[in-house]
Amino acid sequence: MYTVATRAALALALLIASIMPAHAQDQEAMLLVAHPAFRDMDYRQTVLLAAPAPNGGHVGVILNRPTKRSLSSLFPEHEPSKKVLEPVYYGGPFSRGALVALVKAGNTPGEGTVQLMKNLYMAFRVNTIDQVIEANPNDARYYVGYVGWRPGELKNEIDRGIWSVLGADVDVVFRKDVEGLWEELLQQTKRIRADASKPVHAAALTFDFSKAIFEPR
Repeated sequence: MYTVATRAALALALLIASIMPAHAQDQEAMLLVAHPAFRDMDYRQTVLLAAPAPNGGHVGVILNRPTKRSLSSLFPEHEPSKKVLEPVYYGGPFSRGALVALVKAGNTPGEGTVQLMKNLYMAFRVNTIDQVIEANPNDARYYVGYVGWRPGELKNEIDRGIWSVLGADVDVVFRKDVEGLWEELLQQTKRIRADASKPVHAAALTFDFSKAIFEPR
């Protein structure tokens, strides 16, 4: 993960991303399931959504850390925030004071967004998030903070076994009951690994040629 010393570089990278048009990435978004031995308090028993960012790294949010705060309690003077029904989520340790949003939309919701997957965008710019809250407040989920990786950093973490990887699913991203999400997806990754390690028995590959019918040439 980024250290404090590299947050300025991350902020600059996101500033560059914010002035670039959102576009489909060459790689797919993914779900990251934290290894049970990963004890970092920010990421312990977490599920993250991560996707390629325009700067060559990755960007994402923690999916299973809802807070007890509503959006309207954070912005009491902002009347449209009262329309948001779900709590604000803790998205990650970077820019904890900043609000970001995952937005379900067929097209980019505005400037300062990164397309994570089909019909899903991550919005960083305040004006764009305001527009989403005013127009379609419950077609998005709102986070304080996010997670960022430099180019190659996430691959290194995956290779080290910090994360198990699953394909991203919008239904999982916007799942309302996230209390058991980490345990559920962890078991899913274990089943996938177990299935992948099963040997292919020779009996499964045999063919009874006595029952074959050969057509004459």
